[in-house]
Amino acid sequence: MSKESFIYATHKAMIGDVALAGRPLTELVEEIQHTYLGDERPWIIGFSGGKDSTCILSLIYFAIKSLKKELRAKKPIYIVSSDTLVETPVVVDQINSVLATVEKQGKKDGIRITGHPVHPNQHETFWVNLLGKGYPAPQQKFRWCTERMKIDPVSAFIKQTAATSGEVILALGSRSKESASRSQVIAKHRIKGTSLGRHSTLSNAFTYMPIVDWDADEVWEYLMSAPCPWGGSNRALFELYKGSNQGECPLVIDKSTPSCGNSRFGCWTCTVVTKDRALEGLIESGEVWMKALLDFRNKIYVSTDPAKKKQYRNWKRRTGRVSYIAGHDINDDSNDEIRHIPGPYWLKVRQEWLKELLTIEKNLNDSGHQIELIKRYEIEAIRQEWLRDPNEPDWEDSLPKLFQEVYPEEHVDWVDNDAGVFTAHDSQLLQELSQKHDIPAELILKLLEQEIHVTGLGNRRGILKKLESILRRDWDALEVVNKRNQETKKQDLYKDKIDETKQELERINSLVCVE
Repeated sequence: MSKESFIYATHKAMIGDVALAGRPLTELVEEIQHTYLGDERPWIIGFSGGKDSTCILSLIYFAIKSLKKELRAKKPIYIVSSDTLVETPVVVDQINSVLATVEKQGKKDGIRITGHPVHPNQHETFWVNLLGKGYPAPQQKFRWCTERMKIDPVSAFIKQTAATSGEVILALGSRSKESASRSQVIAKHRIKGTSLGRHSTLSNAFTYMPIVDWDADEVWEYLMSAPCPWGGSNRALFELYKGSNQGECPLVIDKSTPSCGNSRFGCWTCTVVTKDRALEGLIESGEVWMKALLDFRNKIYVSTDPAKKKQYRNWKRRTGRVSYIAGHDINDDSNDEIRHIPGPYWLKVRQEWLKELLTIEKNLNDSGHQIELIKRYEIEAIRQEWLRDPNEPDWEDSLPKLFQEVYPEEHVDWVDNDAGVFTAHDSQLLQELSQKHDIPAELILKLLEQEIHVTGLGNRRGILKKLESILRRDWDALEVVNKRNQETKKQDLYKDKIDETKQELERINSLVCVE
């Protein structure tokens, strides 16, 4: 008996003797087979590399392999995994290894199964947003990363697949017992009388959740009892969990799917949690080289401290305006509280962080850990964001020099600087004139830049509105803007009091008239 035949026979024997969540596994396997053969809609298996998604991948692979050879290739099965480019490195290695092995074995078994890692748009990656645009590190109330880096890439793959086939079935490792809210969402979209559900946002996608009623212990019981149907075992996965003492980060397909940020495996850069216990656990279990990543992540996390935001972030938003939020602070009972909303990270902060990130990457590679912490196309995208920064345009084009300081031996064909028409010399001259005439240099730069953009054009329609928009930005110092805001606030309060008094007088007069 071959190794593959032995694994299959062992798996089959285990399936026949076990019932999980009150249901025989043989019955679940038959349901998977029936669902697979029931129509022509291709399957997309959401794979995050964790225990739940590994469990359904194993169940589905075994179920399809148990079919007659002529039925196994009825339709394609796509394994889609979301690689945000900042995933925990050991998890990425685990995912890539599984995808390669499954695809290779699938060819031998006559199963049309292929792996498809998806990535964020190159202008929406973590580093382009954080270091390029200056977005603040993600927090619970501003988790800008989930949609851009997880939902959108997966949705794009689903839409693209559905465009050629009409509809798709998305097989997921979601479980009702993960959370009460998740259970409600699953129940809400379940199609009565079938094993499928409707996707919450994509009308031509249907969901299939084979282990929806299982608990975590049942998932592990299956994984540790049955060998992988494509060969090997789940021991490496178990050791990964044991080493980190954490759960997995699920494949996020919509906003109802619980994202990471609860000390789970996911992005090593995640600042939604106070401490990344998954990374800490991996380091304690022997992955000492990852301490540099943890230290860098912790440095970014410090910038989320409200008391330190002035140190890290511009007081103007990317729109060029100073913004405030109405309502009282959590620790303040005053209804008159208006808090200032800081803008993007200062350019100097972003420059410092990028250089440190590149240095960590180089040191790790020099010590034998082949890793790319930031893609080279991300670096070029960051450069373009710096050159076009709405508040602090990098007229000196500092990024190429910064990169060469870390990687002096690496040759890069930088894109010609076509972001603007001004140079560092122009900026310095305008700064001198600014001090002499007490006019913000950035204001003059923006006005000149706008005029140059329409120079030689026959149609200058809208130029006056654009210039007016620039002039309306908050060019004064923050103290001046705050004082002006307070004066406006007082005027609004007086106006509100006057309006309330008028209404009260009208009410009294109406009562007098009635009497």
